[in-house]
Amino acid sequence: MDGEEALRFVEEHGVVLASAKGPVPRLSEVIAGEPIRGSWWGHVKGHEIYTALGFVSESPDVLVCRLIGGKITFVHRRLWPALIRVADHFAPERLAKVEQEHTTTGHHVNHETPFPLWADTNSLQGAAKLTLSQAFDALGEWSQPVHVKST
Repeated sequence: MDGEEALRFVEEHGVVLASAKGPVPRLSEVIAGEPIRGSWWGHVKGHEIYTALGFVSESPDVLVCRLIGGKITFVHRRLWPALIRVADHFAPERLAKVEQEHTTTGHHVNHETPFPLWADTNSLQGAAKLTLSQAFDALGEWSQPVHVKST
């Protein structure tokens, strides 16, 4: 799976974890084509996974945040209005945009842009048109709070 295919997977599913276990698909395992035991770095397709995750992370159509379980989560642009609409139901740090810089010394430095500073005008306007129920439904079952019923 190359970067374009990985990006299409994120677009199709809307919300995807990079590699952590959780209630949505793990992109690293989709790229590997099998469940991964331990770190994906040691997997035979580790280089392919690294390249595809980097491609997805750099896409302007993907929000990289720590939405699910504090783990790196990819949210496709088509769901940004829904995420913005339900933002009050998540801890603010879960909605911060995470950008990783690879320094010349080999270290990784995370830079975070707090919500809503990363949100574009179209997504903000789209959010205003959604009910809470519509927004939670768009995000998927994993996001459903007990007190909001889907219709």
